Amino acid sequence: MNDKKLMNLAADNIRILAASMVEKAKSGHPGGAMGGADFINVLFSEFLVYDPENPTWEGRDRFYLDPGHMSPMLYSVLCLSGKFTLDELQQLRQWGSPTPGHPERDLERGIENTSGPLGQGHTFAAGAAVAEKFLQARLGKEMIQHKIYAYISDGGIEEEISQGTGRLAGVLGLNNLIMFYDSNDIQLSTECGMVMNEDTEAKYKAWGWNVIKINGNDPDQIREAIKKAQNEESRPTLIIGKTIMGKGALKDDGSSYERNVKTHGAPLGGDAFQNTIKNLSGDPTDPFKIFDDVKALYENRQIELKKIVAERHAAEAAWAKTNPEKAAQMKEWFSGKAPKVDWSTVIQKENSATRAASAACLGALAQQVPNMICSSADLSNSDKTDGFLKYTKSLVKDDFSGAFFQAGVSELTMACMCIGMYLHGGVIPACGTFFVFSDYMKPAVRMAALMQVPIKFIWTHDAFRVGEDGPTHEPVEQEAQIRLMEKMKNHAGKDSVRVFRPADADETTVCWKLAMENIETPTALIFSRQNITKLPAGTDYEQAAKGAYVVAGSDEKFDVILLADGSEVATLVSGTELLRKDGIKVRIVSVPSEGLFRNQSKEYQESILPKGSKIFGMTAGLPVTLEGLVGANGKVFGMESFGFSAPYQVLDQKLGYTAENVYNQVKELLAE
Repeated sequence: MNDKKLMNLAADNIRILAASMVEKAKSGHPGGAMGGADFINVLFSEFLVYDPENPTWEGRDRFYLDPGHMSPMLYSVLCLSGKFTLDELQQLRQWGSPTPGHPERDLERGIENTSGPLGQGHTFAAGAAVAEKFLQARLGKEMIQHKIYAYISDGGIEEEISQGTGRLAGVLGLNNLIMFYDSNDIQLSTECGMVMNEDTEAKYKAWGWNVIKINGNDPDQIREAIKKAQNEESRPTLIIGKTIMGKGALKDDGSSYERNVKTHGAPLGGDAFQNTIKNLSGDPTDPFKIFDDVKALYENRQIELKKIVAERHAAEAAWAKTNPEKAAQMKEWFSGKAPKVDWSTVIQKENSATRAASAACLGALAQQVPNMICSSADLSNSDKTDGFLKYTKSLVKDDFSGAFFQAGVSELTMACMCIGMYLHGGVIPACGTFFVFSDYMKPAVRMAALMQVPIKFIWTHDAFRVGEDGPTHEPVEQEAQIRLMEKMKNHAGKDSVRVFRPADADETTVCWKLAMENIETPTALIFSRQNITKLPAGTDYEQAAKGAYVVAGSDEKFDVILLADGSEVATLVSGTELLRKDGIKVRIVSVPSEGLFRNQSKEYQESILPKGSKIFGMTAGLPVTLEGLVGANGKVFGMESFGFSAPYQVLDQKLGYTAENVYNQVKELLAE
């Protein structure tokens, strides 16, 4: 056990570095980082187990930061651990710097997750805890025996997602999850008492958590709380640490600047900064220093870790020798490679709904991909993720041998926990709900895109054909929204989200194949509720891998191109029969993924949609969904309202999604 005086000095060193980073950047959040320095110091200098020489070691403990604005705290402790240099700390929030204003995932640097939108970070941690339990059930405790640590703030507690996380972690008994709640009662514009007056301890206890309340600035109390949490056998642990916002800060007149809202989101500034650094035993003229005793503290921890890790590696090697098949399996699971799937086993029923076709694909995946977890937001029998569940069972407390994660009615929580499963490593997650409820998930989709997490989003009931449910459940603008993400690139220059809306059951199989092969970015799979007529015989569905292709039966020389994705392709096929009676030659193009199509060569794009062609597009979404493909010479028929309540066949007639309207619309286009 380290001396309390030394631990206080190390925490003060973190406070100095954090405040100095923000001061130099002239932007940032010093107060929270200064208050949380004690916990982060105890965790990293005494408890967190990782391999100093192999940052991606599968057996490492994982730390997930929720309040990303407290990045100076994380960067500072990682600097003490040898992951960042003092020079890099001085580049906080600058162009090209490895220390952006909110931490971005970088395993080599010890950063497990991108954080910023409050509430998501600790939900990632809960998902990682599920993944660890899932893998332990398959590989054993010799290989999978680590802890998942999370750090949450008042803002994260306030965000609604914390309810879903607390509920699910409690009901699943995630005793491998240890969360520190930095309860400093201060937020950006008010004191917390203005907006919350709850008994957080009672709330988490009601969810089935082990709750420990401590002075969050006392290293001895922090240490004992972590020990108790590590020994907890059946519940996740919440350590409520009452901390001091801006601990050690002084105003320009030398009076206390602690517990002040102004320290939350702005540099201390001028004499206040000078006084604060002096108060913490630093040199305001040269604050970017590591105290000798603190340097020794972290160097000693590195020595301890190497001994701990050497023993663990020896045990892992012995296990691998005894369990060669499992060892090979584990290596494959953590490789990040796409799983091997025999798609020839998938037999699709003609003219079925694509959600049913998706169920057939999920059934094959459940049988062939043993490290895949599928989830649903209380809709498995409607979004047809029960195609996966049919071959496994639900994950439940004390039994993680199943592979289906029942999230209940909590789409955002589900999505973030599934993202956390991937962040942990070794697991391929997929999650489903109705497409209209993707609105609840957009913050998670964006974070998955930023972190390049190849999660599979399964969205069914893709259009107004939800019918009797009425416009509240009928997605109209949702496809345009998610396809905007197709048009954005991530930091690696890849499409931020890959989107597929297949035209029939057989195209669904190909789209699922492409989704599973996509290990670079999230995939959105959008499926129909209603049955869809199979595309003409001879259609080469494998061409869907190019994002857009010509459907069989199209005329070689054509007067007009009819273009759509999803079930509207079949509507175009039916309209073609009427057009041909008038001698009009037609090319039909299915575009399940505009993003993939845009990534093809200009020659291929031109071969499918030649310049100058008359193009008619039909979409059950907003016209803007297809306008980029149709161009100035064409027109798009799409929805102009939220829809109406009626059986979908009636809606098709009333709203114009018929062969007759395709005929009329195309005739008007050609007459212009």
